[in-house]
Amino acid sequence: MRLSSAPGGVEHAVRVDLDGLINQMPNGPDKDKFSKEMDDFYRLFTRYLHDKKHSKPLDWEKVRGPKPEDVITYKDLEQKSVQDVAPLLSKLAVLKLNGGLGTTMGCVGPKSAIEVRDSQTFLDLTVQQIEYLNQVSGADVPLILMNSFNTDEDTSKIVQKYSTHNVSICTFNQSRYPRFKTDSNLPLAQTPENKPNMWYPPGHGDLYESFANSGLLDQLIDEGKEWVFVSNVDNLGATVDPVILQHMADTGAEFVMEVTDKTKADIKGGTIIDYDGQVRLLEIAQVPKAHVDDFKRVKKFKIFNTNNLWISIKAIKRLVASQKFDLDLIVNNKTTDDGTAVIQLETAVGAAIKHFAGAHGVNVPRSRFLPVKSTSDLFLVTSDLYLLENGELRLNPKRTFKTVPVVKLGDHFKKVNDYLARFKTPPQILELDHLTVTGDVSFSSDVTLEGTVIIVANHGAHIDIPRGAILNDKVVSGDLRLLDH
Repeated sequence: MRLSSAPGGVEHAVRVDLDGLINQMPNGPDKDKFSKEMDDFYRLFTRYLHDKKHSKPLDWEKVRGPKPEDVITYKDLEQKSVQDVAPLLSKLAVLKLNGGLGTTMGCVGPKSAIEVRDSQTFLDLTVQQIEYLNQVSGADVPLILMNSFNTDEDTSKIVQKYSTHNVSICTFNQSRYPRFKTDSNLPLAQTPENKPNMWYPPGHGDLYESFANSGLLDQLIDEGKEWVFVSNVDNLGATVDPVILQHMADTGAEFVMEVTDKTKADIKGGTIIDYDGQVRLLEIAQVPKAHVDDFKRVKKFKIFNTNNLWISIKAIKRLVASQKFDLDLIVNNKTTDDGTAVIQLETAVGAAIKHFAGAHGVNVPRSRFLPVKSTSDLFLVTSDLYLLENGELRLNPKRTFKTVPVVKLGDHFKKVNDYLARFKTPPQILELDHLTVTGDVSFSSDVTLEGTVIIVANHGAHIDIPRGAILNDKVVSGDLRLLDH
């Protein structure tokens, strides 16, 4: 059903612009899909205008920590093996959020195509995990990739190499919405073509609508699937967990969010709260400026959302069909290359927690959250700190402490190619607690780092860490050039 507006005003002007974009498309399935996307965008846009006029800011006095029943501890759940839940696995699908590019790490193309361990990419490891799961359980758990218009073409080519693997792979695209000008509220795009700066993928909260629009949701229901496990493709800890799957079946909950204990590195992560007696996800973007420091306090908000989500497929269909599936808006202000101020309206997939029956969190071990957002993270997952088995990374049992070291690599290591050029082989870090490296520093092979290690090459200086070096609680600074023999 086409959404319309009364003549006059911003809403009408935007509706006219969107219809103009639609009418430039030739008749056919692509036009129908584009028309549906523009209608969905228009619904989001009118909510934005309404919220600007009428919505009340978050009342911080009503923000409470979650009730005990809203966050269950993982260790209190009954332990299960993959074989124990084999019948349930036949009702599960795995969905990876695959819309991001690797640009922040200096890479071209989908982030999921970055090599993260033993020359294998995020996608390689994910396929290995699910293939092994299907082999052990006898189930047929499909892998679904939600791409964006930025990643779809490359991903479609990449997945062809898995055609002989024991895993069914399906893809669909999340929506493509027009950026709009901050001053006039009118869309920047003049044509439906995918020109730079004009369009954007509207955050992973778009999953629900796009999943339904793709036809895959109905297909999974027809195949007898009941649950979908959703996670970020760059979270190497987000594997199918038989314990939580059994918990979903036992409780009948329509939505389970995996949370884990917050550390100082996670102070910006969204958290489950009780707001007016309702379980909600609170993101830092929603917090009033006066209370941001309060939000970041680990003592008050002790957990954060890993974005590992277990969701009832039928519940998604019901809520999308209701058209009352409003997720909290994230207003993202941007500036284009030519200096134009624009707005992107986005939503977060976890914000849907308030709409599902029986929704709650499960406080999982930190090992379930192993994202690779930077080369500092890459340093950890390529090291001897982890063992790789059937596509899954596990903390090396030889590590004395079960915590992960704090690693801070400077700007010289920011891009993957620069990072790789500075390490001949990954250092051994089983006994490492903290590593900071800044400046022009290179590591030769067979280096061991233990305790707290700080290496600082001042401006214009260069430091070579020689082959076989063992640095234990050391500070290295200045200019040091050594040749390997």
